[in-house]
Amino acid sequence: MAKDKRAGISLIPKLILLLIIVGILGINAVYMINEQEQAVVTTLGAPSIVSTPGLHFKIPFLQQVHKVSTVINGFPIGYVPETWESIESESLMITSDYNFVNVDFFVEYKVSDPIKYLYASQDPVTILKTLAQSYIRDTIGLYSVDSVITTGKNEIQAEIREKLSERMEQEDIGLQLVNITIQDATPPTQEVLEAFKSVETAKQSKETAINNANKYKSEQEPAAEAKVDEILKEAQATKQGRINEAEGQVARFNSMYEEYTKNPLITKQRMFYEAMEELLPNLKVIIDDGSGSTTKFLPLEPLGQVSEEKEGA
Repeated sequence: MAKDKRAGISLIPKLILLLIIVGILGINAVYMINEQEQAVVTTLGAPSIVSTPGLHFKIPFLQQVHKVSTVINGFPIGYVPETWESIESESLMITSDYNFVNVDFFVEYKVSDPIKYLYASQDPVTILKTLAQSYIRDTIGLYSVDSVITTGKNEIQAEIREKLSERMEQEDIGLQLVNITIQDATPPTQEVLEAFKSVETAKQSKETAINNANKYKSEQEPAAEAKVDEILKEAQATKQGRINEAEGQVARFNSMYEEYTKNPLITKQRMFYEAMEELLPNLKVIIDDGSGSTTKFLPLEPLGQVSEEKEGA
C-alpha cells in the first residue's frame, strides 16, 4: 500500500507537467482577429491571409500568426504633431522663383496587402515617407511661392498624390496611399513674411483697380456707343442732305439747259432778270455830282434814314 502511495505521489508532477504542456499548446492553438484587422498565418514558410474577425485555430509551433491593422494611419512631414514645432530639414523647400518656404504635410495610408507589408520590405512606412518627401520637394520646386502659400495648394496636393500613388503601386510593398494634405505653408522668416504680405496687399490693390476700371468701362461703353451712333446718324443725314441738294441743283441745271436749247434768247433774258432779282436788293447806287453832295437811288430807303445819312455826310 505504501508502494501505491509512493507511485501516486510520483505521478502528480508528471500530471502537472502534462497539464502545463496542454495549456501552453491550447493557448498557442487559438488566436483572435478583431475588426479592421487581418492575420498572416505562416505554415512552414508559406504565408496566407485570414481576414474573418473572431476566434481562429492554428497548429502550435508549425504555424506563426502576425496580426496587421487595416485602419488608416498617418504621419507628419515637417513638424512635430505634439508641439507643432517645425522640422526645417523636412519642411524648408525652394520654389520655382527661387524663394524659400516652409511647408508641412500629413500623409495618410493603410495596409492593402498584409503579406507584402510584412515580407516585401523591411520597413514599408519609412519607404513611403522617403518617397513622399522626394515627390513633395520635386513638386514644390515647380510652383511659385505665391502658388504654394495661397492659390495652388489643392493643385499641388493632387499632383503629389497622383505621383506618389503611382510609385507605391510600382514598389508593391503592401501599402496604399490614402491622402496627402498641406497642413501649413509659410515663408521661413518674419522679414520674408512681411514682404510677402506687402506683395499680397499690392496684388489686391491691383485687382481692385482692375475691377474699378472694368466697372467704369462697362458704365461708359453704352453712353459712348450711343454717342457714336448719334454722330454717325447726323453724318449720314448731312451726307444725304448734301447729296439731295446736289441732285436738285443738277436737276435744275438740266431743266434750265433744256429750256435754253429750246429758246436761247428768252432763257437768257429770264436768267438775267432772275439774277437782277437777287442782286438789286443788296445793291447800293450812289451818284456824286461833284459838289460834295450825294444822292442814293438804290435801294430805296425810308426818307428819314436818307436824311440822317446826308446830315452825317
